[in-house]
Amino acid sequence: MPQVNKHQPLHHYQWGNACKAWVLVDTEMLSVKQEYMPPHTAEVFHYHQMAQQFFFIIKGTATMEVEGEVHVVMAGKGFHVLPGEIHRIANHSEESLEFFVSSQPSTNNDRYNIG
Repeated sequence: MPQVNKHQPLHHYQWGNACKAWVLVDTEMLSVKQEYMPPHTAEVFHYHQMAQQFFFIIKGTATMEVEGEVHVVMAGKGFHVLPGEIHRIANHSEESLEFFVSSQPSTNNDRYNIG
């Protein structure tokens, strides 16, 4: 099992329109990432066949769109997405959004974009 440095991410990457992610834990059974979204950004709708996810908002206000419903999640709150649910996280605000997302099992090879 790989050793995890608790003070440094394993790696980071950019996605979407200037959004960023730092991978903190990356195993077959668990993924934990810290992510950043600038104002007025959103990911594409997608689902995971196997993985459930939990989003915890550190800073800003997230808009979670899940199965056609819209949920506003403030800093200090979390949101659970079940396997198979079509969803996306968006930042419709004027300030940046920072959050942790944990996925169990990992979403590696388990992401299916819609559209």
